[in-house]
Amino acid sequence: MRVIHRILGSRQDAEMAHRLHHLAHHGAVDVLVVSSTDVARRRIRATTQSGEEVALALPRDEPLFDGAVLALEADRALVARVGTERWLRLVPESQAAALELGYHAGNLHWRVRFADGALLVALDGPADDYLVRLGALVTDRQVTHTILDEAAPC
Repeated sequence: MRVIHRILGSRQDAEMAHRLHHLAHHGAVDVLVVSSTDVARRRIRATTQSGEEVALALPRDEPLFDGAVLALEADRALVARVGTERWLRLVPESQAAALELGYHAGNLHWRVRFADGALLVALDGPADDYLVRLGALVTDRQVTHTILDEAAPC
């Protein structure tokens, strides 16, 4: 098992992009897919798309990101691909519904963002599991919802 202790750079960097482009033409760029929920972790065990087992043991000051070059050798490279995070967009219909929604989100320790009068909840599981926790807010249509399969606005 390969253990990776640091990120070498970004696939967007000109020099890295040039070297990766050359290796890609020879089928020598492997990809480690990391879910968006795991990207904050410093220690990860996973299998690359080609089947190689790797372990990440990154320092705290080195965050993993989409396009992180984890290995770059003369004959092969390994690049991280971070999956898109799914968000549940919740829009309260009244101030009372907004207060109750905020109470639930805080009490349940959901990871949230705010955008355009909506509460965006990062989904770590099926959306229905979240909606059930909101009970009458959803069933009585005091809160409307949609699912976003993209990065949430900050």
